[in-house]
Amino acid sequence: MNLTRPIGFLVPLMLGLAACGPVPVDRAEQICLDDARLAAGPRGEIALGTSSGSRGSGIVGQFEMEISSDYIRQRDPSEVFNRCVLRKSGQLPSRVLADQPGWRG
Repeated sequence: MNLTRPIGFLVPLMLGLAACGPVPVDRAEQICLDDARLAAGPRGEIALGTSSGSRGSGIVGQFEMEISSDYIRQRDPSEVFNRCVLRKSGQLPSRVLADQPGWRG
């Protein structure tokens, strides 16, 4: 009976599951700042420029907007942050959202 095939299958599976484990609280706080920012309001970008070429010239534009369901549901960014950190690290944040470096609320 050859067991190399089942073992060869299990090793990548176990490594993949290990990657889903909890992250350190400080890393989770950094990651979750983005969720809190999106809960506070949509984020967008507008780019304008001019072009010239064989097809003619003109104004070229681009518009991007990112909005979260937390913003639509009017969830408190602090609660969104706390839940996110708890989900990713298994622990509560070490400091509240207002005291996080980089937070402007």
